[in-house]
Amino acid sequence: MDKATLAERRAAWLHAGAQVSRNIISILDPEVLLTRTVDLICEAFGFYYAGVFLLDESGEWAILKAGYGPAGAAMLAEGHKLRVGGLSMIGAATGRNKALIALDVGEEPVHFKNPHLPLTRSEMALPLAVGDKVIGALTVQSAAEAAFSEDDITALQAVADQLAVALNNARLYTENARLLAQATRRARLLQAAAEVGKDVTSILDLDTLLQRTVDIICEAYGFYYAGVFLLDPTGTWAILRAGRGEAGAAMVAAGHKLQVGGLSMIGAAIAERKARIALDVGEEAVFFRNPYLPLTRSEMALPLVIGEQVIGAVTVQSVEPAAFTSEDISSLQAMADQLAVALNNARLLRELEAAHAELVRTKTFEAIATATTEAIHWIGNKALPITVSVQRLREDLESLTEAAPDVVDSMREDLSLIEDSARLIVQVKEHLIGPAREYKPAPAMIEDIVQDTVRMMHIPAAVIDYTIAPDVPLGIVDTTQLSRAFRYVLQNALEATEDVAAPHIHIEIAPVEEGGVVYVATRIADNGPGIPETEMHKIWASFYTTKGAKHAGLGLPACAQILKQIDGKISARHRPEGGVVFELLVPAFGGAEAEGAVRLPVGRRFLLVDDDDVWSRFVARTLGEAHNTVTRTVSVEGHYADFDAIIVDDVLETADSVGILKRIASAGAAAKTLVVASSMQVERMMALLQFGVRDVVIKPYTRTALAERLG
Repeated sequence: MDKATLAERRAAWLHAGAQVSRNIISILDPEVLLTRTVDLICEAFGFYYAGVFLLDESGEWAILKAGYGPAGAAMLAEGHKLRVGGLSMIGAATGRNKALIALDVGEEPVHFKNPHLPLTRSEMALPLAVGDKVIGALTVQSAAEAAFSEDDITALQAVADQLAVALNNARLYTENARLLAQATRRARLLQAAAEVGKDVTSILDLDTLLQRTVDIICEAYGFYYAGVFLLDPTGTWAILRAGRGEAGAAMVAAGHKLQVGGLSMIGAAIAERKARIALDVGEEAVFFRNPYLPLTRSEMALPLVIGEQVIGAVTVQSVEPAAFTSEDISSLQAMADQLAVALNNARLLRELEAAHAELVRTKTFEAIATATTEAIHWIGNKALPITVSVQRLREDLESLTEAAPDVVDSMREDLSLIEDSARLIVQVKEHLIGPAREYKPAPAMIEDIVQDTVRMMHIPAAVIDYTIAPDVPLGIVDTTQLSRAFRYVLQNALEATEDVAAPHIHIEIAPVEEGGVVYVATRIADNGPGIPETEMHKIWASFYTTKGAKHAGLGLPACAQILKQIDGKISARHRPEGGVVFELLVPAFGGAEAEGAVRLPVGRRFLLVDDDDVWSRFVARTLGEAHNTVTRTVSVEGHYADFDAIIVDDVLETADSVGILKRIASAGAAAKTLVVASSMQVERMMALLQFGVRDVVIKPYTRTALAERLG
């Protein structure tokens, strides 16, 4: 090549190098920079191929990051890489930090034969270095043999050096952009945390507080979804109370809940009392796949903790894998802690408001009840002599019958009206004052009292069903008065369901604890139309009724007074499925029976006339343990002489106790017969004693009481 030609070539290369340098020096996106560089080199210099390799973090491999044409695209797709210091031009150049030229690749000992570039005859590899640090290499290949000279190395090395500087600038730009984004995000997080902190201290309505919190989290962080779960009273389920967007609203409406300790991030966070993070939910063993949130890729669950108590958890979800940074975790946990405190404050406020309202209601109705009771007591006492006077007037009228029969008949009608009115006044007095007069608390089986009351009211079996918890303790009650309270509530339920196509009453009995006191709870629920919310607090006032003039409105106030006398409670609330549920709480019996005070009979034969219920099983078991023989039946036919004693339950489901007592009396066995009942009315007791039975008594519900009754 003559001097003129060489000078022209050198000038062309310098011009091309300068053109490439001008183009790449201003590009700050690394991917665009590398792609543009290989394209410019091949176009400006007319090369067959050019590619840029960058070292991986280990420094062992040079990874192809940009390649010219279809061959470059194919190698990028395959993840083409060459070992640093290995048998390739790129490997040697990066390993030695030195430019290499292969004038004929077929003759070179250090050359990687690439099937994607079959026409390559000569190659040049130029290291990319910033200072003394090699960051990669540039490969330039030609289809012509001996296509490169030392002058070419100088020109292209200048391009490689410019590329290394541009890559370093792009890296610094990217890092600065990342730091700026991080600082901006941190500022947003601090702002969001401050906003949540401000809101949680000022919002006292629980639902508003929860919804506001999830909205702030999603808006400030740009997350796909956030939701707040709170534990139910049993601590078994986490109930969704607020969720972001349409998906959250749909799940709240559907009653979405997750089991504590179950296969969900929320369940695990609550059970373990620590945050759980799934960087890719597809790889997580503990993850609930939610059809409402199909795009979730990563999730974080943060427990809500007050002192030693977990009250719920917050879920935060993103459509990106590994979406959460350490700043996200720390700031969101701080927000969760603030939210837990706010939730506890809101709960305490609700309890305080409820307690205040209950105190006001109780004091109001106590004042009304006291005034009403005193008035009725006074009126009742005044009305009682009227009935006696009416009877005397009737007797006096008999002497006037012949003289003025029409006048006498008219006066008789007037006396009947007076007598009926006086009797009504006396009945009202008995409703409201009677319970206080007959208070005799003792351990009793609440289940037996309820079922006896249902049988006495002749409520059809198809209308009523029961849920009885295992190991229900005895209650301390006056059984007669508690039966009266059950009768009032059941009558209220029957009247509420009169117009219902399929009336239903459900009774649940279970132990509960309130304020450190154990009660036996009886919940009586109906499927009637319910009581208007505005009227619910009035039902405990005397003479208030929603059922019309034919109802006196005395039953529920009497219930309240009965429960108060035994240190119990009564309340009413609406059922979500419709109707009303009344809850009667009576104190549970927690004492132990006195040993040896009264002993059960031994070696005797008992006939127990009763249904197969909780009380009859208790009697049969207790007498049997004392080495007695017990025969239980409701079909009393046969040899009464075979038994030493007969016990008859006055309230039977499948038989008539009066008819049974008649047969026992006619057989001459009445004297050894004891009649028992869960509630006692004087009139009923007198009627049963006429059969000559040994006695009529309240049912014994403990071993000691049974021994006393049989003694």
